[in-house]
Amino acid sequence: MPLYQTGGYRVKPSAVNKVKEAIKEFVTYVQANEPGTQMYLAWQDKNDPTLFLHLFIFADEAAQTRHGQSEAVRRFESVYSPELVGGEVVFTDYELISGKPAPEHWAQWQILFKPSRAVRKE
Repeated sequence: MPLYQTGGYRVKPSAVNKVKEAIKEFVTYVQANEPGTQMYLAWQDKNDPTLFLHLFIFADEAAQTRHGQSEAVRRFESVYSPELVGGEVVFTDYELISGKPAPEHWAQWQILFKPSRAVRKE
């Protein structure tokens, strides 16, 4: 069963460009080396460029564990961790209720998106 998670954090204004470069390098690694990480998106707040939110979908707990224990995660953490403002990264787990996945993901997620049947009133 897929795992859905976000990770949000804020960095010092002076570190924004350094963190953005580290994110790009890290996501390139994830794309090439983590087939169990089904989605990894890194977003930056348009109104507050010091605020970042990462969205993850892991195929299962094993994929999440492999991701979290990778050397690439440790390298990425070594860049952003000293630059954090207002506390550590806040990770939040989610349950999928409904959505519209990209066509290439539809087949693997179709079971999660069973259409609801209209209830007849009598």
